Amino acid sequence: MKRSILLLTLFLPLLLSAQFKISGNVSNETEKITWANVVLLSENDQLVTGGITEESGAFALSVKSGDYRLVVSFLGYENFEKQISVEGDLNLGEIRLKETANALEEVTVSYRKKLIEQKADRIVFTIENSMAATGGDALDALKIAPGLRVDDNGIRMLGKGNSQVMINGRIFPLTGTELIGYLNSISADDIKKIEVITNPPAKYEASGNGGLINIILKKGIQDSWKNTTTMSYNINTHSFLTVRNSLLYYKNSWNISLSLDNTSGSLQALEDFQVYYPENMWNIAITTKDKQDAFSGRLLLDYNLTGKTTIGMQYLGNNRQPDIKDKSISSIFNSAGTLDSLLINSGTSIHHTNSHLINAHSITELDTVGRKLSFDLDYFQYRSDTNRDFKTDSFSPEMDFRNINASAITTSDQSIENFTFKGDMEHPLNFLNLSYGFLVSSTKSQSEIENFNTQTGTPLFDANTSNTFRYMENNQALYLNGTRKLNDRWALQIGLRAENTQTEGYSKNLDQTNSNKYLKVFPTAYLSYNKNETNSISLSYGKRIRRPSYGNLNPFRVYVSSNTYSEGNPFLQPSFTDVFEFKHTYKNKLTTNAFFNRTIDGSGVIFTSEVDTKTQIVTRENFYDQNSYGIGESYLFNTINWLQSQNSFTLVNIQTKLIKPIDALPQNGFSFNLTSNNSISISETTKMQIDASYNSYAKSDLFTIGETFSLDFGLSKTFLNNNLQLAVFVKDIFDTSSLNNLSSTVNGVRQVYGQSRNNRFVRVSASYNFGNKKIKVKERSFGNDEERRRAN
Repeated sequence: MKRSILLLTLFLPLLLSAQFKISGNVSNETEKITWANVVLLSENDQLVTGGITEESGAFALSVKSGDYRLVVSFLGYENFEKQISVEGDLNLGEIRLKETANALEEVTVSYRKKLIEQKADRIVFTIENSMAATGGDALDALKIAPGLRVDDNGIRMLGKGNSQVMINGRIFPLTGTELIGYLNSISADDIKKIEVITNPPAKYEASGNGGLINIILKKGIQDSWKNTTTMSYNINTHSFLTVRNSLLYYKNSWNISLSLDNTSGSLQALEDFQVYYPENMWNIAITTKDKQDAFSGRLLLDYNLTGKTTIGMQYLGNNRQPDIKDKSISSIFNSAGTLDSLLINSGTSIHHTNSHLINAHSITELDTVGRKLSFDLDYFQYRSDTNRDFKTDSFSPEMDFRNINASAITTSDQSIENFTFKGDMEHPLNFLNLSYGFLVSSTKSQSEIENFNTQTGTPLFDANTSNTFRYMENNQALYLNGTRKLNDRWALQIGLRAENTQTEGYSKNLDQTNSNKYLKVFPTAYLSYNKNETNSISLSYGKRIRRPSYGNLNPFRVYVSSNTYSEGNPFLQPSFTDVFEFKHTYKNKLTTNAFFNRTIDGSGVIFTSEVDTKTQIVTRENFYDQNSYGIGESYLFNTINWLQSQNSFTLVNIQTKLIKPIDALPQNGFSFNLTSNNSISISETTKMQIDASYNSYAKSDLFTIGETFSLDFGLSKTFLNNNLQLAVFVKDIFDTSSLNNLSSTVNGVRQVYGQSRNNRFVRVSASYNFGNKKIKVKERSFGNDEERRRAN
């Protein structure tokens, strides 16, 4: 009874007000037609209302009762016209357009799509319209997407935490450096667009308070095939070569996409770390050579089984060998500022990772009204093994050897397996569009670490710092979402998602098991108002959960050197965030986004030090509540046919309150970000890209962060009827975009950190396309959702 009252209360506003709904689908002889114009004219040929078809070919219009003339049009097809009388909801079924009789065998239409499009709950960035990612990878594409900040620890939106990444609408189950590594394996040329979803609706999982980033990959081509081979070379202190090949095939009922990528070479990373103890100061300089060797593949198969039902599978595989050679010099100064001693650490990490993601799915159109049922079954497997050895020698200021400070070998292995099954139903009704579904997920993770002290020359097993950690997580979810167009100007969407979670973690070394169970409800709501063609407004609310990653729950210590280690926390709890947003769009060019986020039980990294042992420690805790609010402005300038310029400004204020007794002060204050992405057409075959970004000095949690600036330049030219493209791209010309002055003071010890990872580089690339292009090309996104989750 309570559930019935809750649902009635939730959807009661949607039952109010009613115009009649006219719906249908538009197609040609073989496929659905996207972006077809659908308009209703009055008896005296005055425009009453209109719209365009979605990617499924569907359309829906709302009008009062009366007699109208329906006109459906699309470039290269004859107009479809029909007189209709509306006295109630009307489903017109399938409308099939015929090609014009004088259509040429091969027609090339050149037009410029929007680089950035603002929707109610997301920003759509059409990456194929930006040259900055040409020859690059998915990470390069994300770096130029509006409102995103990318570093080695993850991807985040301004004013939010780390964002989750979806591939074709499916949550990708990696985070942190492993996610970054995988994104490096996806060619930017395979990406159609990127959706930045700041406040996700109920259909998507509620995990993550940093929003969702949906990377939509290109798909096959109707009755044709296309092969693209790309070679790019990144030049810096160390360089690496990437070769990619993508094959797209779309024939009859088959849609096949196959991509293979191979990268070989290295990049250099520089880190600096200052630790200010009461009696002395440590200055640590680290130089690493990181191998980029990786091979990955992606296979997508879709088969149109009956015309109403499509079945398919997707496989993504990745094999990486990111070996690292590092050297650090720790200069130790006494209270008078005089060099007292040095510690020189040399280390080698032999690292191997592989992952496999397999998805099987089906989509069935149940009728012509728009009811659609889909199922997805996913299996994800991740394996990682590392063998690291390091040696730390102590020297006098005159570089006289004193002793071996530390010497050790560490072996670690991690495995993650996840099974997920989910179903989604789109169920249009006379008075609202309803969608609902379920999800069941099970994840198991096991990590093992063994440490051996080699200071005497003979490896001695260290049981105190070795451990085995097992973790299990089960999730069950239900969601219900309703959308109602109240009239020509107002629309309302309300959703509710319930997630039930059970977790269990076991540490062998501690002989300790930690279990947790919780049931949480996550409401979402969107209200939009289209005043006219010039102005549109939307309000949205959503509740989110951020669950700890598997690695952060693992309690054992990972030593980087004799005086630095990182450890997880098996007692970490999920945090919850309420998200409020207001958006205003003016002439589809100027977009204003105001937001407020309230986070409870936030968790994060704490840099601390042991004064007595001079040890630097990286820990994780639930230690704060936080309010963040701000405003963002985005403006698209494209009134000149040879210039397309996207410019944005974001101002954020973060207020943090500590909820744990930590000897530190929260860092609160304002920060802002400026970006400008400019694409210039010099000729039909030559384009230039000039991008600039600035991030101000910022405060967040326990940290302050230094300002950064980047200026990028690119030039591309096509040959052989646009089949061959040559490009050069220079990133961070002045080498001013690296992380710097990341500072915190805990337990009276101030620590300052900086990092540079090949931020400035030159990339030269060549890309060649060939295949059957005599039949009209249409590339659609592979658009279901899916799962899983948080690996380290």
